[in-house]
Amino acid sequence: MNPITNIKNQNKLNERELQLGISGDLGKSWHQKYKDSAWIYIGGLPYDLTEGDIITVFSQFGEVININLLRHADTGKSRGFCFLCYQDQRSTILAVDNFNGITLLKRMIRVDHVEQYKVPKYKENADEETKRLWEEGCAPKPIQITEADEMEDEDEEEEKEAKTKILTLKEDQELKELKKKIKKDRKREKKEKKKAKKEKKKLKKLLESTDRDVNADWKDQSKLLDKLVKEDDLYGQNSHFNFGKKTEAPEEPTHNPRPDFEKADWRDIEIWKEIREREKAEQAPKKVDWKPEEHYVSSRYR
Repeated sequence: MNPITNIKNQNKLNERELQLGISGDLGKSWHQKYKDSAWIYIGGLPYDLTEGDIITVFSQFGEVININLLRHADTGKSRGFCFLCYQDQRSTILAVDNFNGITLLKRMIRVDHVEQYKVPKYKENADEETKRLWEEGCAPKPIQITEADEMEDEDEEEEKEAKTKILTLKEDQELKELKKKIKKDRKREKKEKKKAKKEKKKLKKLLESTDRDVNADWKDQSKLLDKLVKEDDLYGQNSHFNFGKKTEAPEEPTHNPRPDFEKADWRDIEIWKEIREREKAEQAPKKVDWKPEEHYVSSRYR
């Protein structure tokens, strides 16, 4: 039968199942006949397609574990059809229903089940790549993870967790510092507002008092003595005007201070002289490089 006729008949069969509502029921579908085979037949392929190209197209519906692309023994060119094996048998149903009758590189391809796949005969003149494909297939090999690799992965995960913990701690500390700073700024702003409010009140009172003083008689105006004046404003910051306040002991001098000869007691002056003489005696004499004495002598005495 013509391949195109086979394709059309197969598609009609799928449409009939859809109309009857048994397309998803594997017990009643025509796919049930091929439940024990994971191989499919692909015909009408373009001749320039390789095994890798076919696997790329047909791996959309499952993992491909083996492929047998028929080639000419003399030239090695593709014969336009192949057999492909899926890891899961259910992938064959999806591939047959979806890929049968599609156009691939301007050629209509036929995809059908294979009930009993015949393994190709072993040939001595086949190339090494073909022999390896016959023996091993094209399924991806499982990656063997050793205990050392697992330990490294665990160490990396622990390092990542430790780094994340450190970062979170740093962020928490930064947040705490930022909160403290914000709190301090708010307190300072409150104090400044209070201070400004007090100054505003004082200025208001002062303006009211000056208005009254200007309009009133000069005799009734308040004098400086009538107002309370701070001692610092009146006398300035001077220790001699600390009347009635607790006198603090002066700091002990680190050296021998020279007393005022006009006001000091003669005993203090004598003590100062004695201490100075002792300090001079303790200290080594200073070396002074003086020039030799030069005297002017008139020319008539030379």
